[in-house]
Amino acid sequence: MSESDTKKPKSKFAPNADQARLRSLGAKVRKRLAGNSAVYKVPSDEVELWAMGDFMTAAECQKMIELIDATAKPSRVSGLDYSDGYRTSYSGDVDPTDPFVKKIGRRVDDLLGVDPKFGESIQGQRYMPGQEFQPHHDWFHPDTSYWETEMGRGGQRSFTTMAFLNEVEAGGTTDFTDIGLSLEPKPGVLLIWNNATPEGLTNSRTMHAGRPVQAGAKYIFTKWYRAKEWF
Repeated sequence: MSESDTKKPKSKFAPNADQARLRSLGAKVRKRLAGNSAVYKVPSDEVELWAMGDFMTAAECQKMIELIDATAKPSRVSGLDYSDGYRTSYSGDVDPTDPFVKKIGRRVDDLLGVDPKFGESIQGQRYMPGQEFQPHHDWFHPDTSYWETEMGRGGQRSFTTMAFLNEVEAGGTTDFTDIGLSLEPKPGVLLIWNNATPEGLTNSRTMHAGRPVQAGAKYIFTKWYRAKEWF
């Protein structure tokens, strides 16, 4: 068998197939957040990253934690499971039909000014002592097993939103490893970042990690957005 016979079939999706959409959506969200005095732009020339305090009340954080506890299972990442050690948290999509979940999801949609159809379901995550999520990108890489599937059901990921839900006794920072930024979990704070550059190209500098919890527990939820309608 020749080398050409063993090559993976060429994808119908170019690596930068969604560049124009990512560029347009980035400009829209950038303008929207700039007009919100409650949103803080984290200084960086390499990653577009924002933070908003008091996005959720203490009671809302507690309710979301309870929903996460009811649904969380060992996390998986693109075919890897808990035993691989790459992502050792517990996670799960909270019920998207729950009125409380719908309220929080719509609040995120409204903050960014993005059509809800572009948003994935809210995923809750729980980290116990020693658990972590090693450095990774949220955007989809070409030449992977999931590329065709994900590009065909919403396209590239555009924005990530992540809410911290509780105080962590020790550890559990969210680190943007390529730009040397480490963020401590603060209940009710929402992080927002653009997975693309202003030109609409996927941004390799958005590499980030959930560092190991050293004591206590860490609860967050994540809501991702796509370049097109997600289903």
